[in-house]
Amino acid sequence: MDAGTAARGGDAKVRVDISHRYGNLLVYEKLDLGVRENEFVCICGPSGCGKTTLLDLFAGIMKPSSGHVLIDGVPADPKRQNISFVFQEASILPWLNVRDNVATGLRIKKRPAAEVARKVEETIALVGLQGFEGYYAHQLSGGMKQRVAIARAFATDADLILMDEPFVSLDQPTREKMQREVLDIWARRRRTVVFVTHNLEEAVFLGDRVVILSGKPTRIVADLEVKLPRPRDPVSEEFTRLRARCAAMLHAVHAEPRE
Repeated sequence: MDAGTAARGGDAKVRVDISHRYGNLLVYEKLDLGVRENEFVCICGPSGCGKTTLLDLFAGIMKPSSGHVLIDGVPADPKRQNISFVFQEASILPWLNVRDNVATGLRIKKRPAAEVARKVEETIALVGLQGFEGYYAHQLSGGMKQRVAIARAFATDADLILMDEPFVSLDQPTREKMQREVLDIWARRRRTVVFVTHNLEEAVFLGDRVVILSGKPTRIVADLEVKLPRPRDPVSEEFTRLRARCAAMLHAVHAEPRE
């Protein structure tokens, strides 16, 4: 049994079995996906296939037209579960400094002050922002802002972390550095992560699995386990072979006739 099949079975932390439509537009057609606890799953697909909508469904912000999204066996609900979101643009609060931005989720959960201070300090160190605790958004680079957003997501004991192309606006060297840093944080603070990206190299570099979606009505066309050891070498033969396989599948999706 491969990882994708296993995660669709009984050992899934997150279980998605949905169809979804906007009026007459069928967005998702019998989409069946599972994510295991502490797994890092990357989702790729053509523009407009509804990847961000899928994250909203994962988060319980939006309810599917039919079916369900379950976290630990109960319906996804941001009021019940601890679900963190990292967006394309760093969504840090400009009136708060770095320390208070990272503490936001913990304070919303009404964690004790000593715990908040300890976790904030530890997480700021993990993302390499020591010395910048008192800085505000206008004093930070784009990469530093995303570090703050990522630190905020990992500082809480999140049931699920959703990341919507968080590095898309960064230059390539910064993007590659952020990819390595996210993996380092994830290795230290194991959490269940669903990461949306258009970049197949990024997906293969980061993911335990790469899930490829079709165009609308959207379905899963591939669910590939990435068995390459970490840290991964993007120029290795195994890496380039898997990336090429993903690219061929995505190309086939783009070549499908539109309904």
